[in-house]
Amino acid sequence: MKTNLAALFRFAVLGLALAVVPAALSAQAANELPPDGSGPTPRHPEADEAIDQLKSPYCPGLMLEVCPSPGGAALRDSLQELALQGRTSEELVDWVIANHGEHWRALPKRSGMSLFMAWLVPPLGVLAGLGLVVVALRKMRSNAPRPAMAEGPLSDEEEARLREALRELDAEEEATFF
Repeated sequence: MKTNLAALFRFAVLGLALAVVPAALSAQAANELPPDGSGPTPRHPEADEAIDQLKSPYCPGLMLEVCPSPGGAALRDSLQELALQGRTSEELVDWVIANHGEHWRALPKRSGMSLFMAWLVPPLGVLAGLGLVVVALRKMRSNAPRPAMAEGPLSDEEEARLREALRELDAEEEATFF
């Protein structure tokens, strides 16, 4: 009786595997471009340009270009199909933004306030920072105390004090090894 149950169990697992594997393969195939001849389908340059400008709605933190999820693959394939129908990369990006939201745009717009905030403010900030550094260095240089220079030769007393200070310095710097 145990052998019949084991055989029945193996038959059930095999039947389940044969039912699940083709379903999984057909689901993956639905997300891919169909081959139209021999070899892989060439990538459309407009679609590739649009894909490079988008973050993935299916893989948070990743660009659409590298998203491994089936949803990301389906979106890339949809963009390829739309590009083959003649849409430009700007139209493709606008289509994704209209369907998924503005926050999936990887590059800011090149118009309006986005142009100012993303493309002009950072270089202006760098130039302003460099200007502040130059001004600060000039101010520090002009405020630096200058050593008082005695005019004429040193007196005998000053020269003796200087020699004594140099001897003390040499004595402190000598390394004593035990």
